[in-house]
Amino acid sequence: MAALVQDSLIGSIPSAPPPKDWCTISVDGSHIDVDRHLPIPCYLVNLGGCILTYGSQPEAVFFNQPQLASEPGELYLTDQGSSNNEVAVTGQLLGILRTVQELEHLAKVVEESRSDLPTLALIDGTLVLWGLSGEGYPSFVRKHILHERFLPALEKLRKLAEQRPVILAAYVSLPRTTEVANAIRCSLCPYDNQQCQEFCNNRRAAQAPCNVANGFLDREIFAQLLEPGCSSALYRTHPAAAQEYYGEQQVYFYYLNSGEEIARVEVPQWVAGNQEMLALGHNMIVEQCKKGQGYPVAISEAHEQAVINGLDRQLFNQMVIDTLERQGLSSYTSEKERSKSRPWL
Repeated sequence: MAALVQDSLIGSIPSAPPPKDWCTISVDGSHIDVDRHLPIPCYLVNLGGCILTYGSQPEAVFFNQPQLASEPGELYLTDQGSSNNEVAVTGQLLGILRTVQELEHLAKVVEESRSDLPTLALIDGTLVLWGLSGEGYPSFVRKHILHERFLPALEKLRKLAEQRPVILAAYVSLPRTTEVANAIRCSLCPYDNQQCQEFCNNRRAAQAPCNVANGFLDREIFAQLLEPGCSSALYRTHPAAAQEYYGEQQVYFYYLNSGEEIARVEVPQWVAGNQEMLALGHNMIVEQCKKGQGYPVAISEAHEQAVINGLDRQLFNQMVIDTLERQGLSSYTSEKERSKSRPWL
């Protein structure tokens, strides 16, 4: 899968100082998955975040919001056309839904902040819900996640950006993507993309000119090209899920030398199409990385508010059991779970 080149295949764009007064809002999340060893099915999502204001009136606000899900409507996604067709919210699907909740909560916090300052709305990870690609989930799941929740959250942020300077960005640390490397490969190949895939792979044509791009990650290429603080040219991502479902919310990306690593920064179409907003977001992210020793400090702080550690998980399990017992309900659990609390010697 090759990135779609917007301006130039390879470029380096220096950063500039951020505005005197500006703001960063970040939201992160963690969760406790459904545990079949507990007496009742339930999961917990903890959303945490921060609002960091810089300049003449500096301020830091921290928050978190735990959400317990135990109702059938929360534990399953159900096809509205057939109540017998449902998918359990657990594992990868719970992780995808948590990502959606993070974006929804970010949009809510940005809206409620009502600040006229230039605002960087920042999330950890990607704007592309890769887990929904292919046929892994039925169409009603994709409809609920994308069309009823994720894309409306993006649209809410876009409308806020029409009223005041709001720049949405997703920061991917240590990216393993190869979209730009594949675009370089395509530019070197004498064949079109489909023929290149058929004839120019490593096994059949080791001497093909495009094979010099094989084996490289994008970040390895840009580690040689970008000075600290500089970003690459802008590209459009090309996964099937984004092409088919995202509509006017197509995802673009660039690479950034944070001073400590090559990161991938993703932005929606309405940021990518506005050069002033794109440059402002670049400048603010670089400043965030300087304050966080190579990683955006707002994401680090949001993570601290959201993280659920091992002790938290044990306490959660015990609280579930204690609550059932107080209500006179059965609090049985599996022998495997019970054995974890018994000393063996």
